[in-house]
Amino acid sequence: MTIDQPWLRRATVDLGAYRANLRHLQEVVAPADLMAVLKADGYGHGAVALGRAAVEAGVTWLGALELANAHELREAGIDERVSIMVWQFASSETFERAVGERIDLGLSSLRQLEAVARAVRSVASAAAPDARPEALIEIPALVHLNVDTGLHRDGVLPGDWDALVLRAVELRDEGVIRLRGIYSHLAEASDDDDTASARALAEATERAEALGARFERRHLTASSAGLERPELRLDMVRMGANTYGIPVTDGVTAADRGLVPVMTLSARIARVKRIAQGTGVSYDYTWRAPRDTTVALVPIGYADGIPRRSQHGASVAVRGRRYPIVGRVAMDQFLIDVGDDPVEVGDEATLFGSGSRGELTVGEWADLIGTIGEEIVSGLGPRIPRVYV
Repeated sequence: MTIDQPWLRRATVDLGAYRANLRHLQEVVAPADLMAVLKADGYGHGAVALGRAAVEAGVTWLGALELANAHELREAGIDERVSIMVWQFASSETFERAVGERIDLGLSSLRQLEAVARAVRSVASAAAPDARPEALIEIPALVHLNVDTGLHRDGVLPGDWDALVLRAVELRDEGVIRLRGIYSHLAEASDDDDTASARALAEATERAEALGARFERRHLTASSAGLERPELRLDMVRMGANTYGIPVTDGVTAADRGLVPVMTLSARIARVKRIAQGTGVSYDYTWRAPRDTTVALVPIGYADGIPRRSQHGASVAVRGRRYPIVGRVAMDQFLIDVGDDPVEVGDEATLFGSGSRGELTVGEWADLIGTIGEEIVSGLGPRIPRVYV
């Protein structure tokens, strides 16, 4: 879709702003590497388009979460000079294609490690079915071992750590895997909790090295701690929200971080109606006009990912002025109260953007309705075309 075609609703993604954010963040976290996280289709922005933009910005690590996402990025032409890491797998996952495409694998169990080893041997056997077993392995799997340091999602618990490390060392010595990294993830509950998690990762690293392991990279922090706790950056910082210009710290704006929001969400005003004082609008009449006024219909709703609770505090910008959402947000639309202002059908209503034209940023929108910006952008539905500029 080009920006000149007729449209009802759209999300405009500013690739220049994304590249600028990445370059700024690379400077901030240096000498650590920056991994640009593109999970959930690039937080709803479009993983392929942003992956290419990240490479243009000099990023050499991408986070894709799942193998299907990583394969899509490889198919889009992002080659092996850029590392793509995944860390969430189905219980029956097979890894042959990932091995061949040089995708980095974040592993949380001995079972996953053995599955990766089988895949490496399968790939080698298919390439040289008559070779001796010890001569088969030419392409080791790229492995990162995940330590559970307190978040209790992925990661290996202390009681299982030695067994995983010892097996990984055996497979490394056989040429089956390459130990690319050791990593964990912070709960970000408090500075003390994060410090304890960092200590746990350091202890796990020390124990693994005593068992013979050597890791190329250690990584722990994401968007929040990656900026606020420089001593925890280690060798790489995995960033998602900040790269999209969505600050993750309460009370902090994108501008405070030197960032620009990447997405602008807009819709065309579909109808304008003059209503009398006391008139109820939308389902349940949760709002009645306090005076004679004009309401305008914005054709985007909760089926598109607009939270129903947006009526409690959020506003929309039209012609540089903000107008409150009134009444229930419906599946396909909501209303705004424009008073006596000259708003017309076809005018652009901006839900959130960079803030440069009087609109809210997605971070401000999220604060007003009690959520986070990441939930809003990643939840935007397929009826909203992504337009890249």
